[in-house]
Amino acid sequence: MRFRGFVITYALVLALLLFADQRRALRPQNHYSQVVDLTDGTPGKRGSEARSAARIISPAALIPGTWGAAQIPAERLIAPLVVMDLNASSAQISVDDIANWEAQHGIVPQGAIVAVRRVGSGHSSCSDQFPMSTDAAQFLMDARYSVGFVVETPVNLGSNPTLSRQIALHGNYVVEGSARLAAVPETGSLIIVAPEKDKNAAKGPVRVLAMSPLVPNRLTKPGN
Repeated sequence: MRFRGFVITYALVLALLLFADQRRALRPQNHYSQVVDLTDGTPGKRGSEARSAARIISPAALIPGTWGAAQIPAERLIAPLVVMDLNASSAQISVDDIANWEAQHGIVPQGAIVAVRRVGSGHSSCSDQFPMSTDAAQFLMDARYSVGFVVETPVNLGSNPTLSRQIALHGNYVVEGSARLAAVPETGSLIIVAPEKDKNAAKGPVRVLAMSPLVPNRLTKPGN
């Protein structure tokens, strides 16, 4: 099984990044003070039981002949991470939501990976619909040069052929089944996506790590 091998490889990459971060004179707001595992795996298990619940949907899964999971360039697997909240009252993030996010947090960095974090509970949490409208995703890919998307639940991209085609043609990919986005701030983090090195895989298990500034646990009430 190759899953352990590629996790070790990306752990080495992470260690090098942490070492480089310690050697550079960065301003405090750019300092990575924690590493968050966004992979929804079960620690302490081996073999098939240890496989990640998070999965990558590569461009090849959407349009045959485009990049498979192992063919995605390495520079598109390590990128700035942006986290946007999807409230229970909304089915998808819209272009207006992105504009409001940018008004509060600044322009989405070019070449970022955009994660959608669900807030509260509601009908949208049970849907396999991609939690971002076609126009919003298109805006991020065309105007902000995004390289991928991270979502917390499985998605059925086949239900939206237009969106699926555009994601693939832009060389973007989707990571579904991620976890612990509540521990990551809206901006300022670096994400590392590590798919299995299976040349024939269009979809497959993935390890996802985020290096980010330390933020309070959003699930803990003040004073507790």
